[in-house]
Amino acid sequence: MEPALIGTRLASAAIAPLLKQLLVREGSGAGLTDKPVRLAGLVSFRGEKRALTDKDVRKLADTLVRQSQAGPGEPPFPPDETEAVADALARTLLALGDLEMDDVQAVRLGHRELARLLRTSEGARRAEAGLSADATLYLDSVTEWACLHILQFFTQRSSFVARTLVEQSRVQAELLARLDELIVRMPRADGRDVAFERRYLSYVAKKHGNLTIYGIDLHHSPDAWPIDLAYLSLEASEAESPDRLAALETAAGSEAEPSAHTVKAALREHHVPVRADEALARHDKVLLRGVAGSGKTTLVQWLAVSSTSQDRDCGATERMAYLRDRIPFVLPLRTLTRHGERLPAPDRFLAAVGCPLGPPDGWADRVLSAGRGLVLIDGIDEIPEAERERTRRWLRDLLATYDTDSGNRWLVTSRPSAVRDDWLTPDGFTELTLSPMSRTEVTSFVHRWHRAAGPDAASYEQPLLDALRTKQDLAQLATNPLTCGLICALHRDRRGFLPRGRKALYEAALAMLLDRRDRERDMGTPSGVDLPEAPQIQLIQRLAYWLTLNGRTVMDRSRAEALVAAAIPAVPEAAAAGDPQAVFGHLLHRSGLLREPSPGTVDFVHRTFQDYLAAKAIVDEWHIGVLTQHAADDQWEDVIRMTVTHARPRECAEILRELMAAADAAQDRVTQLRILVVAAAAMDQATEISPDIREALGTRTAEVIPPRTADEARELATAGPLVLDLLPGPDAVPDKEAARMSVITASHIASDAAIPFLARYASHPSLLVRSQLVWAWDRHETRHYADEVIAAVDTTGLQFTIRSAEQAEALIALGGREWIHFSGDLPPELIGRTVRACSPDMIRISRNRSLTDLSCLPKTPGLAYLEVDRCPGLTDLSLPGNVLVGELVVDNEQFERTEAAPRVGRLRLELRARGHALQRVPRLFPDLAAAVVDHCFPGRDFVADLSPLHAMEKLRTVQLYGSSERFTGMDGFPADVRVVIDRTR
Repeated sequence: MEPALIGTRLASAAIAPLLKQLLVREGSGAGLTDKPVRLAGLVSFRGEKRALTDKDVRKLADTLVRQSQAGPGEPPFPPDETEAVADALARTLLALGDLEMDDVQAVRLGHRELARLLRTSEGARRAEAGLSADATLYLDSVTEWACLHILQFFTQRSSFVARTLVEQSRVQAELLARLDELIVRMPRADGRDVAFERRYLSYVAKKHGNLTIYGIDLHHSPDAWPIDLAYLSLEASEAESPDRLAALETAAGSEAEPSAHTVKAALREHHVPVRADEALARHDKVLLRGVAGSGKTTLVQWLAVSSTSQDRDCGATERMAYLRDRIPFVLPLRTLTRHGERLPAPDRFLAAVGCPLGPPDGWADRVLSAGRGLVLIDGIDEIPEAERERTRRWLRDLLATYDTDSGNRWLVTSRPSAVRDDWLTPDGFTELTLSPMSRTEVTSFVHRWHRAAGPDAASYEQPLLDALRTKQDLAQLATNPLTCGLICALHRDRRGFLPRGRKALYEAALAMLLDRRDRERDMGTPSGVDLPEAPQIQLIQRLAYWLTLNGRTVMDRSRAEALVAAAIPAVPEAAAAGDPQAVFGHLLHRSGLLREPSPGTVDFVHRTFQDYLAAKAIVDEWHIGVLTQHAADDQWEDVIRMTVTHARPRECAEILRELMAAADAAQDRVTQLRILVVAAAAMDQATEISPDIREALGTRTAEVIPPRTADEARELATAGPLVLDLLPGPDAVPDKEAARMSVITASHIASDAAIPFLARYASHPSLLVRSQLVWAWDRHETRHYADEVIAAVDTTGLQFTIRSAEQAEALIALGGREWIHFSGDLPPELIGRTVRACSPDMIRISRNRSLTDLSCLPKTPGLAYLEVDRCPGLTDLSLPGNVLVGELVVDNEQFERTEAAPRVGRLRLELRARGHALQRVPRLFPDLAAAVVDHCFPGRDFVADLSPLHAMEKLRTVQLYGSSERFTGMDGFPADVRVVIDRTR
């Protein structure tokens, strides 16, 4: 029975005087005392002005109860409980005298919360024991109705207004004092800061606002392209720890586990990638790994430019809005540590990277102290290994000073093996790895490249896409933006004819950049130097070798000039070309391989070209001992592989023997695995290799197979398809974990040769093994993989992620699936058609910017699980036919945009950002019985207030994920609400 209905039974005009008897007659004055009178002094059955006895209060309660029964309609509770109900109401009203608050506090609390406090008193709880459900419901309602009148009486007291004004004045004074203290601790930026930031952001936008797309710099095309047009948002994945995944799998497979859907919901994050440029929206500190050419530095540029202006859209709609108003600090480590100098403090950030602007004193400190910083530290792998620990200490000092719940965002980039796993995890960093480009992303890149290259390139786009689809060796190369861009350029440059293999690809790229670039632009010899391709390579590879040997990617211009001058006498065509300084100037400004990133420094346009030419220098001079000395050095991995591509067959055999000897001499398994993987990957690049070498290397590699960890598996996969012959099948693996490691290895091999191997595991009992099979779908041709693997896989407990129309059509053809995840801007019609064909019990929809409601979903008898996240236009979550959802999962940002919701049995609310989503729960889900609040916000300064859930009458279970200090209001729930907290997240 609602309080409004109680009001129709008990006329206010008749009953109000009865309730007013509970309060003492007020005296004169405004009640402005140092210690305001508590409720105990305002009720008429306590204190010196006592007008009612306990017996009188019981008579008043009896009158209220009997008049409720006398009203029209069915009695609110059985007649034989009248006396018990009246006694319980009296005990509840008498509890007014025990509350430690005054009238202003009570009014601020509200009638529902005041009623809840009264009902939870010890006397009221004892009196309610044994009452029927109808009697208890009536008692709840009549107590709220009575409290509504009591608070109305409070507001009519003459002293109430004065007391309220005094209370407001006190609060305002306290607030002003705290604000003054905050201003002292965090002084506001003066006009100089504002003016400087405007200039600095404009500088960042110009400096980092363009990208070089290799190969487009032919004919009359510009050398650089706006980042808005050229940038392609790639995905990054976070690997779960094996222990946690194993525990989740065990729980998910338990028939007796009552919260199986919750466990499966936790599994949904396994191998589900995120957009790399959105990672800092979810995590305040990220270590991002990626292979050479995967787009790490480009991502740093994109993030910096995205933060430079409120008005700048950067082609990303609202995706990048979370970075606006932040101040970017782009810190390439290769520049900061060129001479091994001390890493800079914040006041020297700009000077250290060559920014010509001078900030006001203390500006960087004020920015970081206010939590407005975007700190982008690029290239841990580009500094010597001996300096990386010093770099980590420098970073930790910065974090200790500026990252105590400050709100700054931190990104560190590295090649995958440059630092060990969990290198920055103790400092709160989330580790992500850039994924190779999927077929869809390659198609998008090719389209953008040809659009940027102009109308003359348009006719080459479709033939290249056809070649990438049909030629497996070519598709294996087009897995990152660098090589994909080179392939596009060479395809157009050679009128549709492409080189085969990585070595031929880079040879063609060098020919294009060194020899044909100026000739095809009809540039003549603008530098006064005319050098063919071969002598240019011989000189430039000396620079590449020096940089690699010294663990650097940047050198002083003076040293580069000296190295070239020393090499010229041994290169006749260069010696005949003229002055050594003119020759060096030609190499720097016309070769297309070198650049001057800041005054007085020289580096390669991309690290891959440095590695390739350093490898050629090693083979030319036969410095094989240098290779074995650095066999376990991550900076030398690509160099070693490329030496095999340059070497002749006999030289290849010697290199591989030396590497195997180095692996045999390794003192630990990790070093041994790294060397063997490099050797195996190098062997795969050789054009000719003797069978005995291949067999010997296969035998040694088999000793570390199957890998023991996911990181070992991913590293082993870099050796390529030859590893597939060494991996065990499902009948030969000793346990589930070994099976999972084998499948992870194979799933990271982007070759059609991996498909038959993966298909053998389709019926494996391990949920995580089968999840890995589904995750690998993006790495292969959609229909082929669907026919061979997706169609055969045991679907029990699996989430099938659909990211393209092709995948949706393939799944539609296969039919029934239990759990489908629609990721990205898929059309509503396609989502609806897929659901109708597959009849899933569980649906997840994420990152769909065009969806506004769920009317595309068909009417069904019910849905066990629905999850919606990061769909900015989706405000209506209600389902056709008012379908009941067993469990609804939303993050709080999505929830705060929601205006209509479905009927749900259980709500899981994920707190991924600051907000007030919990306040909306009672209105959108008034009949909710179970709530799960998952506090996964990365900062420690966001505490979730659970008090809005206290008054939800049907709520019986509240489950919390996160430490207890991240919640308030846990103790305010009624006694019949079960509150459970899980701190293991």
